[in-house]
Amino acid sequence: MSNSKSEENYLGPFLTLVFLFFIVGFLTTANGQFQGPLKAAFLSGAGDLKNTFATLISFSWFLAYPLTGGIGSAWVTKFGYKGTLIRALLVMIVGLGVFFMSSWYYEQFPGSNVQIASATIPVGYFIFLLGSFVVGSAATIMQVVLNPYLTACNVKGTQPVQRLNIGGSSNSIGTTVAPFFVTGIVFGGLAMEKVEVKQLMIPFIGLMVVIAVITFILSKLSLPDIKGTKTEKGEKLEKSVWSFSHLTLGVIAIFFYVGVEVAIGANINLFAISLGGSFASQAAIMATLYWGGMLVGRLISSSISKISPQVQLAFTSILAAIFTIAAIALNNPWLLVVVGLFHSVMWGAIFTLSVNKLGKYTSVASGVFMIGVLGGAVIPLLQGGLADAFGWRWTWFLVIAGELFILYYALLGSKVKQSAE
Repeated sequence: MSNSKSEENYLGPFLTLVFLFFIVGFLTTANGQFQGPLKAAFLSGAGDLKNTFATLISFSWFLAYPLTGGIGSAWVTKFGYKGTLIRALLVMIVGLGVFFMSSWYYEQFPGSNVQIASATIPVGYFIFLLGSFVVGSAATIMQVVLNPYLTACNVKGTQPVQRLNIGGSSNSIGTTVAPFFVTGIVFGGLAMEKVEVKQLMIPFIGLMVVIAVITFILSKLSLPDIKGTKTEKGEKLEKSVWSFSHLTLGVIAIFFYVGVEVAIGANINLFAISLGGSFASQAAIMATLYWGGMLVGRLISSSISKISPQVQLAFTSILAAIFTIAAIALNNPWLLVVVGLFHSVMWGAIFTLSVNKLGKYTSVASGVFMIGVLGGAVIPLLQGGLADAFGWRWTWFLVIAGELFILYYALLGSKVKQSAE
C-alpha cells in the first residue's frame, strides 16, 4: 500500500477516534459531576480523614490503569482495535450500573455504615469506589486503543504527537461542555451541592443508554487494524517490552505527569479553601480554569507540526516547575492554574516518545504504558495525606519533583537505544 493510499484510508478512522475522544471526555466529566452529591453524602461523617477519603475516589479510578492495561493489550491482539473499543464501552455501561447501585443502596439503607478510626462511612461509598474502578477499567482499555491508533494512522500534514493532541483537544472540549450540560440541562440550573442522591439514579441510567447507543453506532463504522502495530493472534514476541529503555522511562514519566496533573486539578480547590478569604470564594473557578488551560494548550499544540515532542516536553516541564515554585513561594493557588496550559501537551509528547520505533510491540507497549497512569492515584492520595498532617502549601513540592523527572525524560530518557523496526 502506498503512503498516499494509507493516508487516504486512515482519515475516516482518525476522525472517528477524534469524535470518540470527545465522547469519552464528555461522559467522564458528566459522570464526575454526578459524583459531587455522592461525595457530600458519603463523606459527611469522615471528620479529620475527609481529605484522605476524598482522594480515595481518584485512587480507585486510577488503580484500574495498571491492573487492566494488560487486558486491553490482550484484547487488541484477540479482537482487534474495533472489537476492543466495543468491549470497553460495554464495561463502562457495567460501571455506571454500579454507580447507580451505590446511590440506590444509600437511599434504601441509610443507616448502613462502617466505622474506620474516627470516620463513619456509608456502605454505599464502597460500592461507589467499585464503580470508579470499573469505569476506570473501561477508560484504560479505550486508551490502549486510542493512543497507539492515533499515533500510527498516517494522515497527511500531521505528525504523531500532533494527532494525539488533536484527540486530546476533542477530549478537553467534551470535558469543558459536560458540566454545563449536567447542571444546566439535566438538573435545570440547580447547584450540584443541592442535588440529592436520589436524583442521580435516572441520569445514571440515561448515561448507560447513551453509551449503549454509541457502542451500536461504533459497531457499524469502519475501523481497520493498522499492520505492524500489534502482534497477531498466537504470535510470540522475541523480546520483553521492558527491554526498550525509552518505554520503561516513559512509563515512569507518565506516572509523574498524570500524578501532578490530577493533583493540581483535584486539590487546587482544597488548597484555596484552606487559605480562606478571597481564595476560598474563588476555589471552584480555579479548577475550571486549570482544565480550561489544558484545552487551550491542546488546541494550540494541535496546529504545531514542526516542533518535535522532545522540545515541546522540555519547554513545558520547565515552565510548569517555575510556576509551581512561584505558587509555593507566594502561597498563591492562582499560579497553579497557569500550569494547566503547560500540562496540555505532555501526554501526547510522552506517549509518542515512548512508543517510537516499537513496531509490532506498540499495542503491548500501550498496555504497559497504562501502568504509569497509577500516578494519578498515588500522588494525589499522598498529597491528601500530607495535607491532613502539614497543610497544603508545602505538598506542592511533589509537583516540582514530577516536573523535573519529566524534563529529564525529554532531554535524555526518551532517546531510543534499541529499535524494534
